[in-house]
Amino acid sequence: MKATLVTIVVTALAVGPVLRAQDVATDTKKAADKTADVTKDTSKDVAHGTKTAATKTADVTKDTSKDVAHGTTKAAKATEKGVEKGAKATGDAVKTGADKAVDAVK
Repeated sequence: MKATLVTIVVTALAVGPVLRAQDVATDTKKAADKTADVTKDTSKDVAHGTKTAATKTADVTKDTSKDVAHGTTKAAKATEKGVEKGAKATGDAVKTGADKAVDAVK
């Protein structure tokens, strides 16, 4: 009887640490699962942020390209007008000079 009582007490004392170890293992698994979830969410956020930044960069590049093309077109048109005015002025000056030369010869 005494041996049975000792066995029951020893068994009862041994069960406590086993249950505690099981709780620790469960808690560790829960913590690992939470860490994995946070890592996954963070990864998604980073990927989304990178995609958003790339899209904004592409938009700005496209807009800048349009602005440069527009500015180049305006500059070309202004140059064309300047050349036309210069050519006309040169033609007028040549004609005036020729007229004066003809008048001087008369």
